[in-house]
Amino acid sequence: MKDRQDIRLVSAMKAQGKPRRQSNLMCVYTAKTIVTGCLTLCVLFFLIASCDSDKHPEHRASHVARLAVWYHSGQEAERTAIQEQAARFNGAHKDIQVKLTFIPERSYNAQVQAAALAGDLPDLLEFDGPYLYNYVWQGHLLPLDDLLSEPVKEDLIPSIVAQGTYQGHLYSVGTFDSGLAIYARRSQLAKVKANTPDTPADAWSVEEFDKILAKLSINDEDGAVLDLKLNYPGEWLTYAFSPIIQSAGGDLLNRGDYQSAKDVLNGPRAIAAMRRLQTWIQKGYVDPNVDDAAFVSGRVALSWGGHWEYPRYARAFGGDLIVLPLPDFGHGTRTGQGSWSWGITTNTNHPKAAAAFIQFLLQRDEVLAMTQANGAVPATRSAIARSNLYGKGGPLRLFADQLTGGYSVPRPQTPGYPVVTAAFQEAFLAIRNNADVKRALDRAVEVIDQDIEDNKGYGLR
Repeated sequence: MKDRQDIRLVSAMKAQGKPRRQSNLMCVYTAKTIVTGCLTLCVLFFLIASCDSDKHPEHRASHVARLAVWYHSGQEAERTAIQEQAARFNGAHKDIQVKLTFIPERSYNAQVQAAALAGDLPDLLEFDGPYLYNYVWQGHLLPLDDLLSEPVKEDLIPSIVAQGTYQGHLYSVGTFDSGLAIYARRSQLAKVKANTPDTPADAWSVEEFDKILAKLSINDEDGAVLDLKLNYPGEWLTYAFSPIIQSAGGDLLNRGDYQSAKDVLNGPRAIAAMRRLQTWIQKGYVDPNVDDAAFVSGRVALSWGGHWEYPRYARAFGGDLIVLPLPDFGHGTRTGQGSWSWGITTNTNHPKAAAAFIQFLLQRDEVLAMTQANGAVPATRSAIARSNLYGKGGPLRLFADQLTGGYSVPRPQTPGYPVVTAAFQEAFLAIRNNADVKRALDRAVEVIDQDIEDNKGYGLR
C-alpha cells in the first residue's frame, strides 16, 4: 500500500460533454497520511455530510415544502378563518409552508382548467364538490386513500365520504357540508293546526304539504306562502329540486352505469314530482322573492332554504323559527348535500405535505373554527358532537341527522355532471315558466345522453 492515499468523493453528471452546473460542486478530500486528532476527523465528517446533503436536498435543515393552495373567495368570514388556519399551520410546521391564493367563486372552474392546460395547477385545490369527478377524469387529482390516516377518515360523516369517492377511491374531503330544509314559524303553522315533524322519518307527505300550503294561503294577503329561493341562480336549482325527483323515485341519471338519464329523469315519477312543483307556482303559492326578503319580511310562512339562512332567519324570529325536512314525495324525504372540498393535484411534488395540511384542517377544533365562521354543518362526527348548532339538542340538529342518516343524495358521480346540471337547470326554468313538464324533461335527457355518447361514456362503460 502506498504512503500517499487519495480519498475522493465526487458527484458529477455530464451532458453533451460538459458538466451540469449543479455538478460543479465537488467535495474532495485528500489525506496524505491518516493522523489522529479530532480536527481532522471533524473536517472529514463535515465534508462527507456536505456531499450527502447535495445529493439529498430533503435532508438539509433548510428544506421547506412550499405549498401553493387555491381557495374560493367566498364570504369574508370564511376567508378570515382559512387565513388564520394557514397561519396556525405554518407556525406549527417549519418544514411545510402554505401560501393561499383566493380565486373568485364564479370563475373558479374556468381558472382551474386554464391552469391545467398551462401545467400550472397548485399543490392543493379547494373546489365545489360536484366538479371532483370531472377533475379526476381529466387526470388532475391524486387519490387520498393512502395519504390520510385511518382515524381521520373514520371521523368523516358519510355524506363527505360519498361526495369525495369516485370509482372506489377517495379523492377529496371537505371540512364542512351543507343542509337543505324548510324553515317555518311555529306560530304560523299552529294557526292552521299543522304538525311539526321532528325527524326526517316523520316528514310531511307531499299530500299533507299541499293541504298546508292551501290552508296558509287562505288567510294570506296575496296567497303566496312559500319561498323557493327562485332568486338564486345556477346550481341552486339542481341542489334544491333534484331531491324531490329522488324522493319520488326518479333521479337525474341512471346511477347503475351512469350512461343515460332516460326513464329516470323523464320517467313517470320524475314527471309527477315536477308537475306538482309547477302546480304550486301556478296556484300562486310561491313568492318570486326578487328582494330575497320573502321570509324575513313575513310575506311567506315557509322558506325552502339552506343552512346558511339560519343566522338571518333566527335574528328575525328567534324561538319562533323551526327547521323541518322537505316533504316526502313517496319514497322518503331526500335532501341536498355537498360543498367545497379539498383535493391534491397531480402537479404537486409534495403529496404528503399537502395531506398534512388537509389533516390539520380536519382536526376537531379546526373544523369548528371554520363552521363557526360560515355556519355550515361540520364534516366530522367529533366536531358535530361539540357543535352548539348541530350537536344533540341544537337548533340545526336536523341537518346533521339528514347527512348522517342516509337522507341526503350526492349529485351524480360522473365527469359529465356539468352537462347534467346545466340540462336540468334549463328544464327547471322552462317548467317554472309553465312549459310542458314532460317535454322539458325529455329535452334534458336528450342533451345529457348525447353528451355521454360524445364522450364515449366518460370511461365508465
